[in-house]
Amino acid sequence: MVDLLDLRNVSVQYETDSGTVYAVNDLNLSIGKKETLGLVGETGAGKTTTALAIMQLIQDPPGKITSGEILLEGQDLMNVKEKDMFNIRGNKISMIFQDPMTSLNPIMTVGDQIKEVIELHQDLSKEETIAKAEEMLELVGIQKERLNDYPHQFSGGMKQRVVIAMALACNPELIIADEPTTALDVTIQAQVLELMKELKDKYDTSMILITHDLGVVAEICDYVSVIYAGTIVEHASVEDLYNEPLHPYTRGLFDSIPSADEDVDKLKVIPGTTPDPSDLPTGCRFHPRCKHCMEICKYKFPEFREARPGHYVACHLYNEEGVENLDQQ
Repeated sequence: MVDLLDLRNVSVQYETDSGTVYAVNDLNLSIGKKETLGLVGETGAGKTTTALAIMQLIQDPPGKITSGEILLEGQDLMNVKEKDMFNIRGNKISMIFQDPMTSLNPIMTVGDQIKEVIELHQDLSKEETIAKAEEMLELVGIQKERLNDYPHQFSGGMKQRVVIAMALACNPELIIADEPTTALDVTIQAQVLELMKELKDKYDTSMILITHDLGVVAEICDYVSVIYAGTIVEHASVEDLYNEPLHPYTRGLFDSIPSADEDVDKLKVIPGTTPDPSDLPTGCRFHPRCKHCMEICKYKFPEFREARPGHYVACHLYNEEGVENLDQQ
């Protein structure tokens, strides 16, 4: 069975005045039909750059996809001409951007912005387009009478609902949601996530959810990939990853979450800072911050291997049988 989306050894670099920024490095990622994949990592790990690479929206210059394949149902998007890619965006793949406050055009009504997406990709009459736009608004919980309102007349949560309506207007096969609830307060976050979950199930849409919130991942995702310094260091089902995180970085992310059962003075943190993408460490990218660092970690990049059934990790702590080599330190 062919995956809906398959990224193979994708690398993205930015050429700047101060040198080359290695934003994404030999990244491998796949998602099947009707699945939701959480892409988790710290700020600067390469999550948004990965999404922009999938959408073929890396600005050149200064950015460039330097290697790899991005296969959508077997078709390599790296070889698709821009005019054809224009038809794929919004039609087969849609993206919900990070900040709803800046995702909408302030001088166009929300109705015109939803209709624009429909007009670009569907051959409908003017009346059918308006009806479709009204239907999409009501689908995300906004009265159709607000079709001619402007973005400034909506709250942050309502704007995000409009952005979701735009993303779903052409019933895409894949939605990439880039931290869609970051700019919203907690109660509105819950509403938007529940809405996205319902609509994904209703339309059988696959989704990549980019976030640094492990609670959101547990709520909505089937699988999770942990990204560090532009590469995937661990991948598993949500259940397997939460029950037994294998990579020291993943464990550090979980340890930094405060527990409701413990009364502590200080939160646990991962020592050090995220690496400078223009000057990445040799070997395992995480080794300068890892308490399990071995000599091999400093010069050899770890192989991404199946340490448990369906549970993959890139770490020298695990041998070919998936046994943890803590005694070798």
